[in-house]
Amino acid sequence: MTDFFALLDEPRRPWIDVERLKTRFLEHSATCHPDRFHNAPVAEKANATRQYTELNAAYECLARDRTRLKHLLELERSAPPEDIQKTPAELMDLFFGVGKLLREVDAFLKGKEQATSPLLKVKIFQDGMTWTDQLNETGGRIRTSLAGLADEIKNIDAEWLEATVGRDQLLPKLENIYRHLSYYERWQAQVQERVVRLSL
Repeated sequence: MTDFFALLDEPRRPWIDVERLKTRFLEHSATCHPDRFHNAPVAEKANATRQYTELNAAYECLARDRTRLKHLLELERSAPPEDIQKTPAELMDLFFGVGKLLREVDAFLKGKEQATSPLLKVKIFQDGMTWTDQLNETGGRIRTSLAGLADEIKNIDAEWLEATVGRDQLLPKLENIYRHLSYYERWQAQVQERVVRLSL
């Protein structure tokens, strides 16, 4: 497995300053950007493209909390996180609440697509605004939770940097955060997709 931290000369840690990471990516990728190799021999062009693609993958992975934590856990444990599909107990209420809201919105959207009466369309528009408000409220709760998880990562990062040994004790905390991020990001995308569909 390629160590994306090493590829971008970043220390292996839970938190990264994304602006600094972007600067590192731009510095590294400047030497192998495909635009610089238009007239190069085929082998040299292919090598530059491979390097650029790898640097881009490293940047995309490390720039997001969830993918960075997954990569860090895989590097530290030589295996991917386990039981990722197991919903954490503390998220069960939200899990069922979001699922119920999404199903209700999907049923509403199905009815909206079938509506032909102008009077019914006015009522559907009003109901759509109510569903949008509910989705936005749920999205706000998810964003607040994501911000809280980012703070937790920063706190663990401080412990990570101080610990020269014993980092293994921090890995279960990071794995728990990773699991939460996986759910919150999925829900955030699903909620946003319904908001967009309601606006059409």
